[in-house]
Amino acid sequence: MSAACARIASSAWFDAAVFLVIVANAVVLGLQTYDGIERDAGGLLDALNDVFLGVFVVELSIRIAAYGRRPLSFFASGWNVFDFVVVAAAFAPGVRENSTLLRLVRLARILRVVRILPDLRLLVTAVGRSLPGLASLTVLAVVLLYIYGMVGWLTFGDELPEDYGTIGDALLTLFVLLSLENLPDVIEQGMEVSEWAVPYYVSFVLIAAFLVLNILIGVVLNSMEEARELEWQRAQVDRRQAATATDETADDRRVDLLDRVHDLRGAVDALEHELRALEREPPRSPG
Repeated sequence: MSAACARIASSAWFDAAVFLVIVANAVVLGLQTYDGIERDAGGLLDALNDVFLGVFVVELSIRIAAYGRRPLSFFASGWNVFDFVVVAAAFAPGVRENSTLLRLVRLARILRVVRILPDLRLLVTAVGRSLPGLASLTVLAVVLLYIYGMVGWLTFGDELPEDYGTIGDALLTLFVLLSLENLPDVIEQGMEVSEWAVPYYVSFVLIAAFLVLNILIGVVLNSMEEARELEWQRAQVDRRQAATATDETADDRRVDLLDRVHDLRGAVDALEHELRALEREPPRSPG
């Protein structure tokens, strides 16, 4: 029984079927926002929502049964806990009696698409991993904006009160300028006030816009690599637990081979990094 459930839960068609049900659920929820459709087919839409809930319950049951004698191992993954809570919330006392709560619970089930799509799940994990780095980057950006805001207030405050009349106006102006919107017009307007407008805006764009943006990209890329590794480790844990729940030795062998391939790839990446470092070193003279 557990082996059959494990094969079903790990199959591509199973995830595809669940994805289609989630999309259908989203369509039905969208149709319920139209008064005319809700008035004419409200009962049918509610029945479809109940059918979708039943499908999700069956899906969770199959995935939990895939763990065999250790069903609690299903909750070792945060994504599995999220799926369980979102589906089980529909059975909480008082939810069905409250139409607002019921619709929120149904809406939350749409978020399960994150678990179904690996790339989307990877992006969400990367965003979470990048938050500490983004916090430091935010502090740096705020400091730069404040410094340039004060300089802008001293330089342009009297002639351009709408943009630099207060530190708040200056910060808002510079924040919008981070997108480089209307930069030539802003520089031309500033040149009519002060000869320092060009170095002021050019230095701001180079430091605040380009430098901060590049640091942000670096933080996100690093978080993507960490998230990709975490996602692989999570998937490997699921494979190992599913293989342990069956008597098939081929499943255990497959998991071990995946571990070895992953280690070999890591070793190759480390060697390539070391080789690039050696190539960047200046040649030494024989003497």
